[in-house]
Amino acid sequence: MRSLLTLCALALALSGCVPPDTITDQATATPSAATDSARLLGQLTEAKSGSMRGYSRERFPHWRDTGKNCDVRDTVLERDGQNVRLSGCNVVAGKWYSEYDKRTLSDPSDVDIDHMVPLAEAWRSGANQWDDQRRGEFANDLTRPQLIAVSASSNRSKGDQDPSKWTPSNRDFWCTYAQDWISVKAFWRLTVTAAEKAALSDMLGTCPGTKP
Repeated sequence: MRSLLTLCALALALSGCVPPDTITDQATATPSAATDSARLLGQLTEAKSGSMRGYSRERFPHWRDTGKNCDVRDTVLERDGQNVRLSGCNVVAGKWYSEYDKRTLSDPSDVDIDHMVPLAEAWRSGANQWDDQRRGEFANDLTRPQLIAVSASSNRSKGDQDPSKWTPSNRDFWCTYAQDWISVKAFWRLTVTAAEKAALSDMLGTCPGTKP
């Protein structure tokens, strides 16, 4: 399985879906156990938060077109929803459970597609050094746990804050949130601040089987 995942990653890179210099072993980049996530967290480069100079959301082109007047947003809505109804490939109805705040939503307009690691946070963590093509890959990354359908209110409450400043009100999701955040930052080789690292470590402490 490990070698198969690596081959899949290579195939994605060669097809242009993933920047070649971001390839890592997928079994390592997406840890499922708290101990693996803690190890991966320890491998992230610690640095002060960078400047926002030059940042704009347009530097992270999204949502990418997926054909027939549909885009990556529709893809995530369909993936994360239940009883989803489509008009062509546009999502027009369904039900979505927002893990951030335990809300169930039935109107797609009430659902936001959150970037697990916000675009501005990525900019401060090293994405300011990328070109717009790579930033677009990051903003539309369907392979890592970077995109998640959540309530619009929780997404806007989060804004561009890292886990030292914002955490989901649903504490039951903290373990997964920390693991996903770490996984994304590790794959894309983004840095973490000392406060962010400490907060992620605390969140991993809520994972089943770990000591409080």
